[in-house]
Amino acid sequence: MEASSLIQAQFEQARNVNDISSLDTLRQAAHKGDESALREAAQQFESIFIQMMLKSMRQAEDVFADEDSPFNSKQVKFYRDMHDQQLAVDLSSSGSIGLADIIVKQLSQNVEGFTPASTVRSDGNLSSINRARAANLENIQNNYAGAPGKKLPVFESPEEFVAALLPSAEKAAAEIGLDPLALVAQAAVETGWGKQLIHSGQGQNSHNLFGIKADSRWKGEKASVETLEFKQGVPHKEQAQFRAYPSFEQSMKDYVDFVKESPRYANAVEQAGDSKAYFEQLQQAGYATDPQYSNKVIDVLNSSTIKQFSPSPDGYKGE
Repeated sequence: MEASSLIQAQFEQARNVNDISSLDTLRQAAHKGDESALREAAQQFESIFIQMMLKSMRQAEDVFADEDSPFNSKQVKFYRDMHDQQLAVDLSSSGSIGLADIIVKQLSQNVEGFTPASTVRSDGNLSSINRARAANLENIQNNYAGAPGKKLPVFESPEEFVAALLPSAEKAAAEIGLDPLALVAQAAVETGWGKQLIHSGQGQNSHNLFGIKADSRWKGEKASVETLEFKQGVPHKEQAQFRAYPSFEQSMKDYVDFVKESPRYANAVEQAGDSKAYFEQLQQAGYATDPQYSNKVIDVLNSSTIKQFSPSPDGYKGE
């Protein structure tokens, strides 16, 4: 028997819904670029489509079926479904529906009257409509949240960042017994050492050092900016509104008030004397969505930049 005839015979065997192993023949033929594999795959897709139609028809019919009828038993339905599956395969093989023919022409190359699938636009040639919709959505968001802001640099170096914020951090951190350098380290993680501070659409510095968002409780100024959030460990970008302050000192004070007054962070405040425990509890309470948030803050706290401002060379308190 010739190779092509043998493959065709195997294809015909694969059409039997009870012979799953023969489908491997179809997979191998497709890998080799055999055009007959496309025809067979299209027919099997058509048979699946027919099966779905028959199943929907049977389910509609079952609503009016007599529950006491012997033809309505589970056993009868089981063999009926098997018959419908094979019927679907036979109908697709005979070309009675014609869906397989359309699929083959669409996926084949250089078929007169059909555009190859490889050249069909992914947006269905609706790019202009999609652009208009995106522009509309952006306009609505801007009108709702105000002009989108940006994250801009304020400090030229990490050393300048620490030196400028440490006096305010010492005053604020004392309220909860936290190492002031730990507070600066957290601000460094949130703002990239002051290189990515949130500014409003008008270019005004929000002085937001800790990424605190402006929820319904906040009555002050706001700045809207794109931020990176983690959901189930996967990062994605979203537009959010953040609190804006007149100074970095106010940002420090509001942060301490924020964690001190929220029952959610009570365990973290209780552990404020141990910086590592404090940030671990803060993360567990949901302060940040980044699963590595506490580790990042501690790494910054133990960096050479922070340590040069520390009266103790041993790193964070509690280590």
